[in-house]
Amino acid sequence: MAFTVAGVHHIGITVRDMQRSFEWYTRMFGLEPGPVNHNEGPALEAGVEVPGAVLEYSMVQIGSVHLEFLEYTRPDGEDFTLRNCDIGATHVCLEVDDMDAAYRTLLERGATFNAPPVALTEGALTGSQWAYLRDPDGVQLELWQYPRG
Repeated sequence: MAFTVAGVHHIGITVRDMQRSFEWYTRMFGLEPGPVNHNEGPALEAGVEVPGAVLEYSMVQIGSVHLEFLEYTRPDGEDFTLRNCDIGATHVCLEVDDMDAAYRTLLERGATFNAPPVALTEGALTGSQWAYLRDPDGVQLELWQYPRG
């Protein structure tokens, strides 16, 4: 093979209002957004396959991975409507060290979970817990905790 994959650099999330997303992700998780950048022109339009694309974008670092927030100011995008079972639906999973504390704290901060945390009771991941919630644009997020010890 002529190249190797060194890791995951970033995961992009298209948002309706970057400032609203920054405020939400900062309030929920204490994440600090980086500088906002601007892009437009023929190379962008071709690269993202969106004629007339104009966008603002910014990175938020979580460990060694970045979340990239993209706000297309042109054209207007459609709201996110995919279910978890729909082809192409994705989610971002954030690992936490204490699911109970994370769940309780995020509820207090106004998060909306699909359901309370679920504990896995069989298989190689027995004892792990997960819970899904949505950001202000309806993008699915997951919290994950490996078994303690």
